[in-house]
Amino acid sequence: MNTNKILLNTPELKGEKQLLHLVENQTKFNLNNCEFSIYETHKAAYGVKLHFETIAFTAMLRGKKYMKLENKTNYFDYLPGESVLVSPGETMVIDFPEADETPSQCISLSLNPEFIESSLNHLNYHLPKIDETSKWNIQRDEYFLFNNQSLASATNNIMRIAMDDNSQKDIMADFALKELLIRLMQTQARSMVEKNIAKNKSRIGFAVDYIKKNLHQKLSIDNIAKMAYVSKSNFFKMFKDELGTSPNDFILQERINRAKELLASQNSIKETAYQTGFSDTNYFTRVFKQWVGVTPKSYQDKIVFNI
Repeated sequence: MNTNKILLNTPELKGEKQLLHLVENQTKFNLNNCEFSIYETHKAAYGVKLHFETIAFTAMLRGKKYMKLENKTNYFDYLPGESVLVSPGETMVIDFPEADETPSQCISLSLNPEFIESSLNHLNYHLPKIDETSKWNIQRDEYFLFNNQSLASATNNIMRIAMDDNSQKDIMADFALKELLIRLMQTQARSMVEKNIAKNKSRIGFAVDYIKKNLHQKLSIDNIAKMAYVSKSNFFKMFKDELGTSPNDFILQERINRAKELLASQNSIKETAYQTGFSDTNYFTRVFKQWVGVTPKSYQDKIVFNI
Protein backbone atom coordinates (compact mmCIF):
# COMPACT_ATOMS: atom_id res chain seq x y z
CA MET A 1 0.00 0.00 0.00
CA ASN A 2 1.16 3.53 -0.80
CA THR A 3 2.26 5.08 2.49
CA ASN A 4 3.35 8.47 1.11
CA LYS A 5 1.69 11.27 3.04
CA ILE A 6 1.54 14.96 2.12
CA LEU A 7 1.73 17.36 5.05
CA LEU A 8 -0.64 20.34 5.23
CA ASN A 9 0.26 23.98 5.80
CA THR A 10 0.52 24.84 9.49
CA PRO A 11 -0.83 28.13 10.87
CA GLU A 12 1.24 29.58 13.71
CA LEU A 13 0.50 28.20 17.15
CA LYS A 14 -1.06 30.62 19.60
CA GLY A 15 0.89 31.77 22.61
CA GLU A 16 -0.40 30.35 25.90
CA LYS A 17 -1.70 33.80 26.93
CA GLN A 18 -3.93 33.78 23.81
CA LEU A 19 -5.48 30.42 24.70
CA LEU A 20 -8.80 30.07 26.48
CA HIS A 21 -8.07 26.36 27.02
CA LEU A 22 -4.83 24.37 27.04
CA VAL A 23 -6.68 21.29 25.69
CA GLU A 24 -8.39 21.48 22.28
CA ASN A 25 -8.56 25.27 22.23
CA GLN A 26 -10.88 26.07 19.31
CA THR A 27 -10.50 28.96 16.88
CA LYS A 28 -13.64 29.04 14.73
CA PHE A 29 -14.34 30.53 11.29
CA ASN A 30 -17.96 30.43 10.08
CA LEU A 31 -18.73 30.10 6.38
CA ASN A 32 -22.07 29.69 4.57
CA ASN A 33 -21.81 25.93 4.18
CA CYS A 34 -19.20 24.88 6.68
CA GLU A 35 -17.69 25.67 10.03
CA PHE A 36 -13.89 25.65 9.91
CA SER A 37 -12.03 25.21 13.21
CA ILE A 38 -8.41 25.01 14.29
CA TYR A 39 -7.83 23.03 17.51
CA GLU A 40 -4.66 23.31 19.59
CA THR A 41 -3.59 21.30 22.63
CA HIS A 42 -0.60 22.42 24.73
CA LYS A 43 -1.02 20.06 27.68
CA ALA A 44 -1.06 16.26 27.99
CA ALA A 45 -4.64 15.03 28.40
CA TYR A 46 -6.59 11.79 28.11
CA GLY A 47 -10.12 10.75 27.16
CA VAL A 48 -11.03 14.12 25.64
CA LYS A 49 -14.28 13.96 23.65
CA LEU A 50 -15.02 15.96 20.51
CA HIS A 51 -18.53 15.56 19.08
CA PHE A 52 -19.80 16.50 15.60
CA GLU A 53 -23.50 16.78 14.71
CA THR A 54 -22.87 16.97 10.95
CA ILE A 55 -20.35 15.14 8.79
CA ALA A 56 -16.87 16.53 9.49
CA PHE A 57 -13.57 16.31 7.64
CA THR A 58 -10.63 16.54 10.05
CA ALA A 59 -6.89 16.66 9.43
CA MET A 60 -3.77 16.65 11.62
CA LEU A 61 -1.28 19.49 11.22
CA ARG A 62 1.22 19.04 14.10
CA GLY A 63 1.95 16.74 16.99
CA LYS A 64 0.21 13.47 17.75
CA LYS A 65 -3.15 12.20 18.90
CA TYR A 66 -4.05 8.73 20.05
CA MET A 67 -7.76 8.38 19.36
CA LYS A 68 -10.77 6.35 18.39
CA LEU A 69 -14.22 7.01 17.00
CA GLU A 70 -16.49 6.15 19.92
CA ASN A 71 -18.92 3.88 18.04
CA LYS A 72 -16.62 2.56 15.34
CA THR A 73 -12.96 1.81 16.05
CA ASN A 74 -10.20 0.79 18.38
CA TYR A 75 -7.57 3.39 19.28
CA PHE A 76 -5.12 4.42 16.56
CA ASP A 77 -2.32 6.99 16.14
CA TYR A 78 -3.42 10.16 14.33
CA LEU A 79 -0.45 12.01 12.81
CA PRO A 80 0.33 14.88 10.42
CA GLY A 81 -0.34 13.92 6.80
CA GLU A 82 -3.46 11.98 7.84
CA SER A 83 -7.17 12.84 7.73
CA VAL A 84 -10.23 11.35 9.40
CA LEU A 85 -13.82 11.64 8.19
CA VAL A 86 -16.27 11.77 11.09
CA SER A 87 -19.88 10.69 10.51
CA PRO A 88 -22.82 12.81 11.73
CA GLY A 89 -23.41 12.30 15.46
CA GLU A 90 -20.00 10.64 15.91
CA THR A 91 -17.67 11.39 18.82
CA MET A 92 -13.88 11.37 18.75
CA VAL A 93 -12.25 10.13 21.98
CA ILE A 94 -8.71 11.52 22.10
CA ASP A 95 -5.52 11.18 24.15
CA PHE A 96 -2.71 13.73 23.89
CA PRO A 97 0.25 11.87 25.45
CA GLU A 98 2.99 14.15 24.06
CA ALA A 99 1.33 17.59 24.11
CA ASP A 100 3.47 18.87 27.03
CA GLU A 101 6.57 18.66 24.83
CA THR A 102 4.98 18.87 21.36
CA PRO A 103 1.68 20.77 21.08
CA SER A 104 -0.86 19.25 18.71
CA GLN A 105 -2.76 21.17 16.07
CA CYS A 106 -5.57 19.90 13.86
CA ILE A 107 -8.44 21.25 11.80
CA SER A 108 -12.06 20.29 11.30
CA LEU A 109 -14.57 21.20 8.60
CA SER A 110 -18.16 20.59 9.69
CA LEU A 111 -20.10 20.48 6.44
CA ASN A 112 -23.69 21.47 5.70
CA PRO A 113 -25.46 18.18 4.76
CA GLU A 114 -27.76 19.94 2.26
CA PHE A 115 -24.72 21.39 0.48
CA ILE A 116 -23.15 17.91 0.27
CA GLU A 117 -26.36 16.35 -1.05
CA SER A 118 -26.89 19.02 -3.72
CA SER A 119 -23.21 18.81 -4.79
CA LEU A 120 -23.36 15.01 -5.15
CA ASN A 121 -26.68 15.17 -6.99
CA HIS A 122 -25.21 17.72 -9.41
CA LEU A 123 -22.19 15.50 -10.09
CA ASN A 124 -24.25 12.34 -10.58
CA TYR A 125 -26.69 14.09 -12.94
CA HIS A 126 -24.34 16.27 -14.99
CA LEU A 127 -21.06 14.30 -14.71
CA PRO A 128 -22.05 10.64 -14.23
CA LYS A 129 -19.26 8.12 -13.94
CA ILE A 130 -18.36 5.85 -16.84
CA ASP A 131 -18.78 2.74 -14.69
CA GLU A 132 -22.51 2.33 -14.18
CA THR A 133 -21.88 0.44 -10.93
CA SER A 134 -20.23 3.53 -9.40
CA LYS A 135 -21.73 6.85 -8.31
CA TRP A 136 -20.32 9.99 -6.72
CA ASN A 137 -20.75 9.15 -3.06
CA ILE A 138 -18.88 9.69 0.22
CA GLN A 139 -17.93 6.39 1.86
CA ARG A 140 -18.56 6.71 5.59
CA ASP A 141 -16.60 3.52 6.36
CA GLU A 142 -13.47 4.66 4.49
CA TYR A 143 -12.78 7.26 7.18
CA PHE A 144 -8.98 7.10 7.76
CA LEU A 145 -6.94 8.52 4.89
CA PHE A 146 -3.39 9.46 3.96
CA ASN A 147 -3.31 12.88 2.30
CA ASN A 148 -2.23 12.77 -1.34
CA GLN A 149 -1.17 15.92 -3.19
CA SER A 150 -4.66 16.66 -4.52
CA LEU A 151 -6.44 16.26 -1.19
CA ALA A 152 -3.76 18.29 0.61
CA SER A 153 -3.97 21.12 -1.95
CA ALA A 154 -7.77 21.27 -1.68
CA THR A 155 -7.58 21.29 2.13
CA ASN A 156 -4.91 24.01 2.16
CA ASN A 157 -7.12 26.07 -0.15
CA ILE A 158 -10.09 25.87 2.23
CA MET A 159 -7.85 26.85 5.15
CA ARG A 160 -6.53 29.86 3.26
CA ILE A 161 -10.01 31.07 2.27
CA ALA A 162 -11.53 30.53 5.73
CA MET A 163 -8.75 32.47 7.48
CA ASP A 164 -8.64 35.28 4.94
CA ASP A 165 -10.41 38.60 5.53
CA ASN A 166 -12.32 38.78 2.26
CA SER A 167 -15.90 39.89 1.62
CA GLN A 168 -16.26 37.24 -1.12
CA LYS A 169 -14.97 34.39 1.05
CA ASP A 170 -18.33 32.52 1.22
CA ILE A 171 -18.68 32.12 -2.53
CA MET A 172 -14.98 31.19 -2.87
CA ALA A 173 -15.38 28.68 -0.05
CA ASP A 174 -18.35 27.02 -1.81
CA PHE A 175 -16.24 26.40 -4.93
CA ALA A 176 -13.34 25.17 -2.79
CA LEU A 177 -15.62 22.85 -0.79
CA LYS A 178 -16.86 21.22 -4.00
CA GLU A 179 -13.27 20.52 -5.00
CA LEU A 180 -12.55 19.14 -1.53
CA LEU A 181 -15.54 16.76 -1.81
CA ILE A 182 -14.32 15.45 -5.17
CA ARG A 183 -10.74 15.02 -3.92
CA LEU A 184 -12.04 13.30 -0.78
CA MET A 185 -14.08 10.81 -2.82
CA GLN A 186 -11.15 10.14 -5.16
CA THR A 187 -8.81 9.61 -2.21
CA GLN A 188 -11.31 7.20 -0.66
CA ALA A 189 -11.59 5.30 -3.94
CA ARG A 190 -7.79 5.09 -4.24
CA SER A 191 -7.55 3.83 -0.66
CA MET A 192 -10.22 1.21 -1.34
CA VAL A 193 -8.61 -0.13 -4.50
CA GLU A 194 -5.24 -0.27 -2.74
CA LYS A 195 -6.86 -2.47 -0.10
CA ASN A 196 -8.57 -4.51 -2.85
CA ILE A 197 -11.97 -3.65 -1.36
CA ALA A 198 -13.25 -2.83 -4.84
CA LYS A 199 -11.65 -5.90 -6.44
CA ASN A 200 -13.82 -7.41 -9.21
CA LYS A 201 -16.84 -5.35 -8.10
CA SER A 202 -16.32 -2.67 -10.74
CA ARG A 203 -14.40 -1.96 -13.92
CA ILE A 204 -11.93 0.19 -12.02
CA GLY A 205 -11.51 -2.54 -9.40
CA PHE A 206 -10.74 -5.10 -12.11
CA ALA A 207 -8.32 -2.76 -13.91
CA VAL A 208 -6.41 -1.86 -10.74
CA ASP A 209 -6.17 -5.51 -9.67
CA TYR A 210 -4.85 -6.49 -13.10
CA ILE A 211 -2.26 -3.69 -13.07
CA LYS A 212 -1.02 -4.61 -9.59
CA LYS A 213 -0.59 -8.27 -10.57
CA ASN A 214 1.27 -7.48 -13.80
CA LEU A 215 3.65 -4.65 -12.91
CA HIS A 216 6.58 -6.80 -14.08
CA GLN A 217 5.16 -6.97 -17.62
CA LYS A 218 4.64 -4.44 -20.37
CA LEU A 219 1.17 -3.03 -19.74
CA SER A 220 -0.99 -1.87 -22.64
CA ILE A 221 -3.76 0.63 -21.89
CA ASP A 222 -5.60 -0.56 -25.02
CA ASN A 223 -5.62 -4.17 -23.78
CA ILE A 224 -6.64 -3.33 -20.21
CA ALA A 225 -9.48 -1.13 -21.51
CA LYS A 226 -10.71 -4.00 -23.71
CA MET A 227 -10.59 -6.43 -20.77
CA ALA A 228 -12.62 -3.93 -18.73
CA TYR A 229 -15.14 -3.67 -21.60
CA VAL A 230 -14.70 0.07 -22.02
CA SER A 231 -13.29 2.27 -24.79
CA LYS A 232 -9.81 3.72 -24.40
CA SER A 233 -11.13 7.29 -24.07
CA ASN A 234 -13.68 6.24 -21.45
CA PHE A 235 -10.98 4.23 -19.66
CA PHE A 236 -8.95 7.42 -19.22
CA LYS A 237 -12.05 9.31 -18.03
CA MET A 238 -12.92 6.50 -15.62
CA PHE A 239 -9.48 6.67 -13.98
CA LYS A 240 -9.57 10.47 -13.74
CA ASP A 241 -13.08 10.46 -12.23
CA GLU A 242 -12.56 7.59 -9.80
CA LEU A 243 -8.96 8.05 -8.68
CA GLY A 244 -8.05 11.58 -9.75
CA THR A 245 -5.14 10.39 -11.88
CA SER A 246 -4.46 9.03 -15.37
CA PRO A 247 -3.95 5.27 -15.88
CA ASN A 248 -0.38 5.91 -17.05
CA ASP A 249 0.50 7.88 -13.91
CA PHE A 250 -1.25 5.26 -11.77
CA ILE A 251 0.82 2.46 -13.34
CA LEU A 252 4.03 4.44 -12.89
CA GLN A 253 3.22 5.25 -9.24
CA GLU A 254 2.43 1.59 -8.53
CA ARG A 255 5.73 0.56 -10.12
CA ILE A 256 7.63 3.06 -7.99
CA ASN A 257 5.84 1.90 -4.82
CA ARG A 258 6.67 -1.73 -5.66
CA ALA A 259 10.28 -0.75 -6.41
CA LYS A 260 10.57 0.82 -2.96
CA GLU A 261 9.41 -2.46 -1.38
CA LEU A 262 11.90 -4.49 -3.41
CA LEU A 263 14.79 -2.12 -2.65
CA ALA A 264 13.93 -2.25 1.05
CA SER A 265 14.15 -6.06 0.81
CA GLN A 266 17.70 -5.71 -0.57
CA ASN A 267 16.93 -6.65 -4.16
CA SER A 268 19.54 -5.39 -6.63
CA ILE A 269 18.81 -2.30 -8.75
CA LYS A 270 18.80 -4.44 -11.89
CA GLU A 271 16.41 -7.04 -10.43
CA THR A 272 14.13 -4.31 -9.05
CA ALA A 273 13.95 -2.63 -12.46
CA TYR A 274 13.11 -5.96 -14.12
CA GLN A 275 10.45 -6.86 -11.53
CA THR A 276 8.71 -3.51 -11.97
CA GLY A 277 8.49 -3.54 -15.77
CA PHE A 278 11.52 -1.40 -16.63
CA SER A 279 13.65 -3.05 -19.32
CA ASP A 280 16.42 -0.46 -18.95
CA THR A 281 18.16 0.11 -15.59
CA ASN A 282 19.25 3.64 -16.50
CA TYR A 283 15.68 4.60 -17.41
CA PHE A 284 14.41 3.07 -14.16
CA THR A 285 16.98 5.08 -12.17
CA ARG A 286 15.98 8.29 -13.95
CA VAL A 287 12.23 7.77 -13.38
CA PHE A 288 12.73 6.68 -9.76
CA LYS A 289 14.75 9.82 -8.98
CA GLN A 290 12.13 11.99 -10.72
CA TRP A 291 9.34 10.54 -8.52
CA VAL A 292 11.16 9.93 -5.24
CA GLY A 293 13.82 12.63 -5.31
CA VAL A 294 16.79 10.29 -4.86
CA THR A 295 18.35 7.47 -6.87
CA PRO A 296 17.37 3.84 -6.13
CA LYS A 297 20.85 3.24 -4.64
CA SER A 298 20.58 6.26 -2.34
CA TYR A 299 17.08 5.16 -1.30
CA GLN A 300 18.28 1.63 -0.55
CA ASP A 301 21.31 2.86 1.41
CA LYS A 302 19.08 5.13 3.50
CA ILE A 303 16.68 2.27 4.29
CA VAL A 304 19.56 0.00 5.35
CA PHE A 305 21.08 2.77 7.49
CA ASN A 306 17.77 3.32 9.32
CA ILE A 307 17.18 -0.36 10.11
